Amino acid sequence: MYIVMRPESGERLVEEKQSSHSGKEGEKVSQKDGDEKDGDGKDGAKRGGHEGGHGEEEVNIKEKPLLRLAIMGKKSLPDPNKRGRPSWGYIDLVSTNIDDIKAAMKGEEYDTATRGHRHTAAARALAEGIYRILRHQSGRQNHTHLIYKLEFPVLDAAGVSGPQESPLEALNIDHEASFLIQIKNPEQPGGSQFRGLPEKRKAAFPASLQGCFGQKRFSPSDPPDFLNYEGCEFLLISASDDIEEELGLELKTECDDDEKCSSDLLQMFGDAASTKPLLSGTWE
Repeated sequence: MYIVMRPESGERLVEEKQSSHSGKEGEKVSQKDGDEKDGDGKDGAKRGGHEGGHGEEEVNIKEKPLLRLAIMGKKSLPDPNKRGRPSWGYIDLVSTNIDDIKAAMKGEEYDTATRGHRHTAAARALAEGIYRILRHQSGRQNHTHLIYKLEFPVLDAAGVSGPQESPLEALNIDHEASFLIQIKNPEQPGGSQFRGLPEKRKAAFPASLQGCFGQKRFSPSDPPDFLNYEGCEFLLISASDDIEEELGLELKTECDDDEKCSSDLLQMFGDAASTKPLLSGTWE
């Protein structure tokens, strides 16, 4: 299950991200201009065999699209009926180039030494909405919530998107939901919850972010810049399917006030992924 996140507003218009010459983003840049070094001439897409995001640069999210492609390990969102049980995911690609995300969504065929010929199906656009990452304090505990509300598929008068809503149900996607989000410390073992990424694929955060962990294995996603590094591992823990009741916050989408609102996802990625599930709420 892919999740594409694009921050368009926040406390800061300028966010810190990985060097555009690191990780998969760096490989794509190198393919385009034939340059294996980053802006200061010291770092390439792979630093000492390291394939995760590293380095740092700033991006103004009002001037450039900052896109994060996340992959959920269980191929779905956390089960809302199993609150407290974490689901693992990671940031697979970070880029300010929309074409990089499009390419990642297309199917491919390749050969491996252990599994032979493999085929990856192209992505299908299933849902679109708005999201926020919020600080929240419960007692003495500070944590962060990832909350979202869908815009597409459009709900009918009865509050149901599509005839049976089966694709959304299959992937545990509610019309709105709240998750606790925790960032994994790449310098600490993951424990028994998950194996996680190989060392070479983990993010190498700059000191300003790595210092947020201290000796802890997990940290709140504060600041959200953690998610701007390929190889950033995170846990989502189902918290609520009623954001207003839980957090006292009502998410307003463009479609709440405009029945003719258009899909940004369709405009951005419509030529790279099947959009039937997004528009009809069904696979076929």
